[in-house]
Amino acid sequence: MPLDGIDRNIIRQLRLNARASNTRLASEVGLSPSACLRRIARLEEAGYIRGYTALVGTSDGDDTLAVIVNITLERQTEEHLNRFEAAIRKYPEIQECFLMTGGSDYILKVEVESARDFERIHKDILSTLPGVARIHSSFSIRDVLKQSSRKL
Repeated sequence: MPLDGIDRNIIRQLRLNARASNTRLASEVGLSPSACLRRIARLEEAGYIRGYTALVGTSDGDDTLAVIVNITLERQTEEHLNRFEAAIRKYPEIQECFLMTGGSDYILKVEVESARDFERIHKDILSTLPGVARIHSSFSIRDVLKQSSRKL
């Protein structure tokens, strides 16, 4: 099922606030509540929306830093990829992990309270992962999408 602009907008709004009422969501995307509910059900059935979750953090959400970590492995064989992926699943500190094309083999997202907190994760977790040849980390300045949703 191809997505249209309204479907993409529904998904974006749900990413910003999955607990928004159907009435509010419908208003945001320009649909009636019943039409919006049907679209959401269709997106769920097609697998575009696979679930809803709670992201747990500090009370105001401004105290954490997102760190994007590019990982390059020594080798890209299936065995090396599988070992790395099995190891990464053991650490709840790593919120997201994507197998990539291009310059890095994986991109990870980690949220930390401070540079010192990331130093611990780098030393105790990232540098001990199997087959890692290079780790390149970038700290976020601000979350543009999260900031714009607060202004609404």
